[in-house]
Amino acid sequence: MAKCETCGNDYDKAFEISIGGEKHVFDSFECAIHALAPTCPHCGCRILGHGVEKAKVIYCCAHCASKSGVTEMTDRA
Repeated sequence: MAKCETCGNDYDKAFEISIGGEKHVFDSFECAIHALAPTCPHCGCRILGHGVEKAKVIYCCAHCASKSGVTEMTDRA
């Protein structure tokens, strides 16, 4: 069994995610999201979709980007 790096649960159905050569082990998508998903600097929510990126800052949506003073927006690819 593998231990989740977020909650510490030792789980027989844990899975591994590899990002930039680093391996991470989780027992649920919730724990993976908590550990790896970026956070919107305006509202603090975890960004699960494409989000909106400007000047290397990622916002969860156009509303939060706008409220943070962003005027020109591009979708994060």
